[in-house]
Amino acid sequence: MTDRPRSGTQYTIRSGAYRAEIASIGASLRSLTYDGRDLVVPFAADEVRPNFRGALLAPWPNRVVDGLYASGGATFQLALTEPDRGHALHGFAGWLDFVVLSHTDDEVTLAATIEPQASYPWRVRVETTYRVGEDGLTQTVRGVNVGADAAPFGTGPHPYLVAGPGPLDSWTLELPAETVLEVTPDRLSPIDVHEVASFDANRFDWRAPRTLGAVEIDHAYTGLVRDGEGLATVRVTDPSGTGVEMIWDDACPWVQVHTADRPGGVSDPSHRVGLAVEPMTCAPDAFNAERYSFDAGLIVLQPEASAEASWRIRAV
Repeated sequence: MTDRPRSGTQYTIRSGAYRAEIASIGASLRSLTYDGRDLVVPFAADEVRPNFRGALLAPWPNRVVDGLYASGGATFQLALTEPDRGHALHGFAGWLDFVVLSHTDDEVTLAATIEPQASYPWRVRVETTYRVGEDGLTQTVRGVNVGADAAPFGTGPHPYLVAGPGPLDSWTLELPAETVLEVTPDRLSPIDVHEVASFDANRFDWRAPRTLGAVEIDHAYTGLVRDGEGLATVRVTDPSGTGVEMIWDDACPWVQVHTADRPGGVSDPSHRVGLAVEPMTCAPDAFNAERYSFDAGLIVLQPEASAEASWRIRAV
């Protein structure tokens, strides 16, 4: 018997009005509050993390179509961890138990190693640091190839943002992206990129802030419009006047946005409970980048090489 929570070892960090709870399984952001207000959809410490909520995604975010890809002249078959669509979803790191490297009042650093296996025969060490400060919560992820051969790699987070007490349908979304990835309606397999202004603009064009309403989105965006410092910002606000935004630099040229629509609809308590905003270093199915006419952004880590990305969540 053990009294260790199902989500692993728990780490609390705080600074000013911000408080974050990190769980070691998947180095998951279990909760983030500002002055007691949820900025992400939380889950309980003694709960198996639902729907990749808050997980670190590596060595790929999003999907590998059919779980099948080629690298270095060999073909590999990943387990189909999204069985209803027949894809490999969100990598391996989300279910690893990360160990703590350091922990202070306002910062924690965790690490885990993806060991070679038949479907991914490379060794990649993943380190992540969470830090809270006046500017919110910043997460940095660093992947290091500690093996002998070049390894395909991608990463990203999976928070569900919460704007305020109102339902998601009442929230206002601002998403500065000019291009959206068209996917098949049944399996969400990538097809091609399109300008949001001319491709179902009411569903996909959020460059000017407007109310979400009943729209359903589970799509990747690129062509991000950035500020003078090269930062992209997605913002959601509630009619009550509260809100939350997510900010990242060009290490992540893609972002997946999902209105958390669940197959069971309102009978599922997770249905439209928050807005998933997932900055990504690469596109969906980037392990098959050669299939696509657009730049999927796949990173290939040479031995001893590393790749780093970071993002920030803060209250509005």
